[in-house]
Amino acid sequence: MSAPNDLRARAAGIRLLALDADGVLTDGRIYIADASGREWAMGFSVKDGYGIRRALRAGLEIGVISGRDSYGLRLRLGELGIRRTALRCKDKHQALSQMLEELRIKPRAAAFVGDDAPDLPAMRLAGLAIAVADAHPEARAEAHWVTSCRGGRGAVREVCDFLLAARG
Repeated sequence: MSAPNDLRARAAGIRLLALDADGVLTDGRIYIADASGREWAMGFSVKDGYGIRRALRAGLEIGVISGRDSYGLRLRLGELGIRRTALRCKDKHQALSQMLEELRIKPRAAAFVGDDAPDLPAMRLAGLAIAVADAHPEARAEAHWVTSCRGGRGAVREVCDFLLAARG
């Protein structure tokens, strides 16, 4: 974990906030509705949504990089105005690299929020690696910062508020 001043300095230069979906935007639970295995419901935090909207209005780029894809996720991202996505992503490092290239910004200007082993390559690339409070120990060990809120329970709002405060 970085010292508070180092953490604020890292956060002040962030231009892209990239998020995992399951376990970060949601609490990681998936509800199955029928024998075909179709997803029935996902839960998202209204607090996280408010934080995302504020961050977007302030000019922060936001992207979602997820190993899964679902109607519910796409619907929520659309409602929030998140256009940068890499869904059904097998290589989160590559996906984050592509977003950085498209935005013409360096990795140090990116933050990535994750919760488990598939997120580690993107966390290692980002200038600010963040893990949610209930992340797997591997993800917490790689993070510069661990939120006090759990995934799907206000962690993204906490991150957005911190980044906006660091930017002034």
